[in-house]
Amino acid sequence: MTATKRILFLGGSGVISAATVQRAVEAGHQVTVLNRGTTTVRPLPDDVRRLTGDLRDPASLDAALAGQEFDVVGQFMAFTTEHVAADVERFDGRVGQYVFISSASAYQKPPARLPVTESTPLRNPFWQYSRDKAACEDLLVAAYRDRGFPATIVRPSHTYDRTILPTLGGWTDVARMRAGKPVVVHGDGTSLWTLTHAKDVAVGLAGLLGHPAATGEAFTLTGDHTPTWDQVYTWLGQAAGVEPELVHVASETIAAAAPEHGPGLLGDKAHSMVFDNAKVRALVPEFRTTTTYDEGAVEQIAWFDAHPHFQDVDPAFDALSDRLVAHARAI
Repeated sequence: MTATKRILFLGGSGVISAATVQRAVEAGHQVTVLNRGTTTVRPLPDDVRRLTGDLRDPASLDAALAGQEFDVVGQFMAFTTEHVAADVERFDGRVGQYVFISSASAYQKPPARLPVTESTPLRNPFWQYSRDKAACEDLLVAAYRDRGFPATIVRPSHTYDRTILPTLGGWTDVARMRAGKPVVVHGDGTSLWTLTHAKDVAVGLAGLLGHPAATGEAFTLTGDHTPTWDQVYTWLGQAAGVEPELVHVASETIAAAAPEHGPGLLGDKAHSMVFDNAKVRALVPEFRTTTTYDEGAVEQIAWFDAHPHFQDVDPAFDALSDRLVAHARAI
């Protein structure tokens, strides 16, 4: 049985962090969550100890953590080297393991070979978010090498729960499907995309918390469910009660028409991404895919139908979809 750990989660209300908090509590750990204490669609378990502080305000954070000691710190809200450098100074000598949530989007794009492993280079010329995550990793590797800072790096890919739809337009795509309107799928719809339910990611991540063999290491944490994008949109439509009409548009065309979508498309979703999770599974044998997206889509539609105030239709994306469909049909 795993020894009880005192675990601090910085964040705790996001897709991955909320599921991992739940898993850690179920494993019997003493869990503390530090965030701003705002309301969330992912409520914390009753057994969680709550600290209130602003992660971007050093004085607020230090005040909330004064006199506190933890075996593990899980950092879900660091996105730049400034954030991570501050953590290294704050927690050096005070914690047994610092777990940084990076991103599998930092891996080489396009990937030179599949499956992607931990030895795949980190290089994404398309997406600043991914480059920033890689730079954070570089800082932590140096801190571990130079001063023994006990860092563990985790690289999830596209993780979802019932509240986060994976398609480009989110609920707008579902509304279009139900209205009998075509939806835009980037590329030709056949590229492979790894989708992992948050509950599955949480099993792997929670299993690494406090694991003595995880210090100084980086782990891909993505699962092995790799549907095509056509399958993703089709399953979502079927869960919504319709057979969707899919119109394929080149990712470059979408990026040119809607630059805000360009980095995430060209720097991630436009490429087939298949991962090897053997390294994390060697330490956490129970980590596996238990929910595939055909099942996840049913869960999502049921949640949105039960919470209609979250059914946000974006008029700008709806109009963009119409223009892209017209463009594709005119070719």
